Amino acid sequence: MISRIWYGWTTEENADKYETLLKEEIFAGILDRRIRGFRGIQLLRRPVGAEVEFVTIMHFESLAAVREFAGEDYEAAVVPEKARAVLSRFDGRSQHYEVREIRDGMT
Repeated sequence: MISRIWYGWTTEENADKYETLLKEEIFAGILDRRIRGFRGIQLLRRPVGAEVEFVTIMHFESLAAVREFAGEDYEAAVVPEKARAVLSRFDGRSQHYEVREIRDGMT
């Protein structure tokens, strides 16, 4: 499995608006694409000084599935214009990691 990790920052004033945009439009749009090998997405949020940092972690079966999502230059960030309008800055490239192990502490 591959995890795709991306960071974006916004102001405190725009944080709730950005989170709503992610949940209601952007994530829904990703799910609607029915990308083969897409396994899910996580959203993390934390205040950092005067900004709010967001992290998305997407899970894919393979780099081929990542390419289906992001294109041939699969490390390039995929940031829709609506998101760019409320973000103060963001990573232009995403990082990709091979997941070596997952342990569920809930069982």
